[in-house]
Amino acid sequence: MVAMVPIGAKDSFRAMIPGIAVASCLAVAASFVAALIAPILLIPALLIAVIAGIALNPFLSGPRFGKGLHFCVSRLLRIAVALLGLRVALGDIFQLGWSAALVVIAAMAATIFFGLWFAQFLGLSRAFGALAGVATSVCGASAALATSIALPDYKGKEADTAFVIIAVNLLSTVAMFAYPRLGHWLGFDETQMGLLLGGTIHDVAQVVGAGYSDGENIGAISVIVKLFRVLLLLPVILIVGRLFVQPNSGVKVSAPVFAFAFLVLCVVNSLAPLAPSILPGYSEVKFVATYVSNWGLLIAIAALGINTSLQSITKMGLRQALTVTGTTMVILAFVVCGVVIIR
Repeated sequence: MVAMVPIGAKDSFRAMIPGIAVASCLAVAASFVAALIAPILLIPALLIAVIAGIALNPFLSGPRFGKGLHFCVSRLLRIAVALLGLRVALGDIFQLGWSAALVVIAAMAATIFFGLWFAQFLGLSRAFGALAGVATSVCGASAALATSIALPDYKGKEADTAFVIIAVNLLSTVAMFAYPRLGHWLGFDETQMGLLLGGTIHDVAQVVGAGYSDGENIGAISVIVKLFRVLLLLPVILIVGRLFVQPNSGVKVSAPVFAFAFLVLCVVNSLAPLAPSILPGYSEVKFVATYVSNWGLLIAIAALGINTSLQSITKMGLRQALTVTGTTMVILAFVVCGVVIIR
């Protein structure tokens, strides 16, 4: 007996195909361009995808592509963020030690607090401050996208998210070249350099670029520190979700299932090497899941760019740039001071 698919569901899926297709094509093109120019200039495919998407907004933002683009920035994004958990192994995190972990946690908390404060001081929405603070403190573009899911819908949210993604990527690229020189100027050893780079640079790719270009040991430590920040995505998203529920509004905080899935996959990734007989073929599954996560994030960012008009971005200016730059300086200052104190 052949299973029958409801006509409504079939029509809904067909309506999503054009939007998913254009976002996927843009993601592939961005990945190709990033790989092509990598020997000359290390620009993340995520940054290329969001900028190209904004440029194509006048041509692709119509109703024909709307449902598919919405699917990419909602459901596909949740899946991709959850799968990030397979990159984190708790055993590696425990190697940090309590003092280093406390420095990172304090720096992240201060960055989010000042993100909200900068936004309020400069007359921006608290939501923009949350986007800037979380993107800077956790893991750049991925954290900005995850935060946008936790925030309530408001006018201009997609433009705010796109701006933060562009800003943190640009600042992260600058940091990749500047922070190693800063660490050497401060006289940091390999462990301290790893804590500096992993604890301050926004995106994982730039952490890898900065760390391993300075040596294998520095690269390994910086990646572990960075993964610890990624691990803290779950509590950060829960806190952001609760912060933006108005008191006495009757609105309940919905459980971010994707964030809990992220934590579960962290645990699975930590236990799998200890019990290979229980999860046969785990390495292959992890490879596929990581591949899906990478492409899911890239497609989601491409869709976000297509949904964002250039006009909405150009309306933003000095205040937004100062907020993101301010949060970047805050996390740098806290980590540097923390390293100096514990060394």
